[in-house]
Amino acid sequence: MFGVFRPSSVNFGGLLWKSPWRLSPTRKANQRHRLKKVDSVIEAIQQSGVQLRALTKALALPKEHEMPARDKYTTFNRKSPKFRKSVHKVPKFTRITLRENPKGF
Repeated sequence: MFGVFRPSSVNFGGLLWKSPWRLSPTRKANQRHRLKKVDSVIEAIQQSGVQLRALTKALALPKEHEMPARDKYTTFNRKSPKFRKSVHKVPKFTRITLRENPKGF
């Protein structure tokens, strides 16, 4: 096939999505900052005196400084070989809580 849409080594080689396999120190710092922001919002809601079922669940979760590094930067994934997956590989990881893992993982 010739012309504009001809296959080239650039088109066929390399990764489709360039995402690093390891979190950089900057991304780790941003993740810690994000967790601290969530903690501060939970504290503010608690101090306002509002009673919610979601708030009691959120208060049961560990705070950022109580979490081990393994839980801050990885999450449980049953399809991974070691049942853990890096946080930045999870879609929309900023929107979901990743502080809970199954018992033993």
